[in-house]
Amino acid sequence: GLHGSSMLGAYAISKAADSQLARNISVEYGRNNIRANCISPGLIKTDFARALWENEDILRVTTAKSALKRIGMPDEIAGAAVYLASEAGSFMTGQNIVIDGGESEQ
Repeated sequence: GLHGSSMLGAYAISKAADSQLARNISVEYGRNNIRANCISPGLIKTDFARALWENEDILRVTTAKSALKRIGMPDEIAGAAVYLASEAGSFMTGQNIVIDGGESEQ
């Protein structure tokens, strides 16, 4: 959802829609103290993404595009989710937190 894609266009559109939905929900329901945010992870070593990180060609391309030159681990995403659900994140709404090892900055 952060970049155009010639192979995963529908997926990218759905991710962009998630981010916009969070912005709309934050405006519409903020007056009720309801917050909505997104986390946009890069390639994370999860069962859901197994087909991507087990494929050596895809893994090589993905890590080459990342500033950190590796894929992420679930624990590296969990902290953002905990923050958003905690009192510390109570003044944040309508935002998209990108956790992708710097891939979106390349």
